[in-house]
Amino acid sequence: MKEQDVCEVTCVDEPKVSRVKNDLEQKSSGDVAKIFKALSDENRVKITYALASEDELCVCDVANIVGSSVATASHHLRTLKNLGIAKYRKEGKMVYYSLDDEHVKQLVEIAFAHQEEVASRV
Repeated sequence: MKEQDVCEVTCVDEPKVSRVKNDLEQKSSGDVAKIFKALSDENRVKITYALASEDELCVCDVANIVGSSVATASHHLRTLKNLGIAKYRKEGKMVYYSLDDEHVKQLVEIAFAHQEEVASRV
């Protein structure tokens, strides 16, 4: 950490700090952190992007897109499902996954748009 990256004196804005702390007490920040933890894996980001691009994909399609085995893709999809990011439906012998809701799609689209902006500044 560079010295110019921190305050040189301690000065706390109590009203702001209290307001934010009270807001955070009402939120489920731990659950939000789980979403970002799930998306911290590159393969799961690729899978989530793929599901944001298509309405639904079968496990075999997902494995092919990310270049993994079906077992590995299935493991990642199960993780995403357990964290409320993806959902699935079974049709005969096929299992199809999709994003749980529009918010997840927006998160992924915003993250990729942000990364493109950052890359263009460099």
